[in-house]
Amino acid sequence: MQLVLFCALALVAVAAGAAVFRVDSMARATYALALSFIAVGAELLLLDLAYLGVVTILMMVMEMAIMAVFMVMFMMNPGGLMPMSMMHNKRGAAVLSAGVFVTLAAGALLVPWPVRRGTTPEDPTRAAGEAVMGTKMLVMMTVGAVLFATIVTAVVLAAHRSRYDRDGSPHSEAASRGAS
Repeated sequence: MQLVLFCALALVAVAAGAAVFRVDSMARATYALALSFIAVGAELLLLDLAYLGVVTILMMVMEMAIMAVFMVMFMMNPGGLMPMSMMHNKRGAAVLSAGVFVTLAAGALLVPWPVRRGTTPEDPTRAAGEAVMGTKMLVMMTVGAVLFATIVTAVVLAAHRSRYDRDGSPHSEAASRGAS
């Protein structure tokens, strides 16, 4: 049953990843990418890597949510009402993708894999968490919130006019409501 679920999640991850390049709107591409990452996180959970699975799901969902907010703020066509293509330089991208695939496949097949030394840790999730973050988990969580606040502040300060500011004056919307 676990193998069937793993294969189903793998198909969802690949199909959603391919959909990112097939849909005609940034919003749909964002949702497809989020679905692909959630499927990968669920696969990590199936492999008993709870820490990595949960972190992958939470991090990717938050990243996609932030991307959607910025997309709605700055894209002319965030909802996909006008057709658009998510692919640019298709021939160059295909050549580069094929080259990367061949290189990675050759590396996976030709490089000798190391032999496991020691035994599996008692709690693989804790061992992976300590290997990745060590004692700095609280620091990294705080840094993430500070970075998000910095990004939002930078965008607010950089955007002199918003998309709702029609004539450039800071009180244009309030003035138009008061006049009617």
